[in-house]
Amino acid sequence: MSMKWWTGSLFKRSLIVAMSTTIVFTSGCSLLPKEKEEEVLPEIMPAQISKKPEHEVTTTTLVQGVPLTGKLISMEEETLYFTLGEKHIKEVHVKTGDKVTAGDIIAVLDVEQLEKQLRNDRLAFRRDENDMKQTLRDRDTMEPLEFEEKQILFEEKRQKLVDLEEEIAKATVVAPFSGTIVSLNVQKGDTVKAYDPIAIVADTSLITPASKLTKTEMEKVSVGMEVEITITGVGKLKGKVKQLPVKSSEQNNGGGGFPGGGGNGENKPERPEDFMLLDIPELPSGLNRGTPVAINVITKRTENAVVIPPSTLRMIGPRTYVQVVDDNGKREVDVEVGQQTAQYIEILQGLKPGQKVVGK
Repeated sequence: MSMKWWTGSLFKRSLIVAMSTTIVFTSGCSLLPKEKEEEVLPEIMPAQISKKPEHEVTTTTLVQGVPLTGKLISMEEETLYFTLGEKHIKEVHVKTGDKVTAGDIIAVLDVEQLEKQLRNDRLAFRRDENDMKQTLRDRDTMEPLEFEEKQILFEEKRQKLVDLEEEIAKATVVAPFSGTIVSLNVQKGDTVKAYDPIAIVADTSLITPASKLTKTEMEKVSVGMEVEITITGVGKLKGKVKQLPVKSSEQNNGGGGFPGGGGNGENKPERPEDFMLLDIPELPSGLNRGTPVAINVITKRTENAVVIPPSTLRMIGPRTYVQVVDDNGKREVDVEVGQQTAQYIEILQGLKPGQKVVGK
């Protein structure tokens, strides 16, 4: 029995020792400092050399032209004005947009003083007529020279009366033909000078695109050239140059472009013959006179032109060349250049469609 007790006691003591060792070991591990985790570094990619763009040699239609600005005018229109000196407007009989017929009164100047003078001169001329009648009765008793002098004096007074009547008639401006008042620049009470534009009457059924030209522009265009015009709300239309403007000294001053602007002819009445006129077969109806238009007169057109982008052309001194890329790599090729636009450069010699060239 004592042996059994000793054996069991020995087992218990062994178990206790083993557990104590485990606890000590575990606690000892927890007291050790934690190892530092290894830092993960990002992968470093080697720098890549950028590849220059490559462009294919193609063909297109190249257009070279003279860009102009203009407006729609009527083929039958006239700027109206007074030819008398500085006077006040007495009456205005129309407003913008009114329809008029030939002979309708547009505006009248205040010439009351001239009319008063005319009345007095007519009364005085009646006395002169009576005197002339008596002179004719006494002709046989007068010297020929005396009679001739009296006759000349009478005719001078008659002509003075006619001149004054014509001067007063100039105080009224009338419509030269049937049309529409498309512009009116005066109102009652305004002071106007001779040849100041008063109004514009136009036949609005005869609308056409037009542009004034400078001397330089005149040298570049000619009748029959193809044109493209752009009208806001309508789009792009095609036609031809129908008529060039009559040359004038104003074209030497660079005052072309949009009609009616600035220069020495600022107040000069506009006439259709002052403009380059265009023939546009498809011009829609219902357009308003005065609408601005953009015009491009085509001076040169090249079909199937061999072209490259401007960024591919290289120049060193007098040499003009490109870098061509193919299965064998890159090589330099000298080229002959033609037309140049913002998008394309024409190649006359050195390249063929389908080849590839290297950009810068």
